[in-house]
Amino acid sequence: MSHQPLDPHPAATNPPPHTPNLTPANHPPHTPDLTAIMTEVVEPSGGRFGHREHIHLAFIAARRGDAADLLRGWIRQIAVSHGAPDRYHETITTAWAQIVVHHVRADTAITDFDTFAARYPALLDKSLLARHYSPAALASPTARSTWLAPDLAPIPSH
Repeated sequence: MSHQPLDPHPAATNPPPHTPNLTPANHPPHTPDLTAIMTEVVEPSGGRFGHREHIHLAFIAARRGDAADLLRGWIRQIAVSHGAPDRYHETITTAWAQIVVHHVRADTAITDFDTFAARYPALLDKSLLARHYSPAALASPTARSTWLAPDLAPIPSH
């Protein structure tokens, strides 16, 4: 089944919640590769690491190849470096990687994240996963620790 990219002009998006400032002085060092990526991702937002920055990481991972594996490693490393390894959520991370990969592959000419985000602003709405998962499914311990397939609607394949 072929799926089209999301409507680039959603009716509304939710404002992002407050997230911690992740300037270099506020977090331990990552691997050199992730440190450079985090600089690229968080500097434009003044050090903020919210949903948009997570999607930016997914975009970089998708453009590099194995998005899910890269993103899982990066997000785990970020969580551990901030003393919060239990905040990592396997299903949410993998689902977002799949959604971003779908859009990157649908529009391969876009190489800049700001252009990508402008083309697909629906990806910046973190409630998007509610189209695919019930709240109970995402809140389950199974979803946090392993991949859980969507219980409402399939994620577009790439």
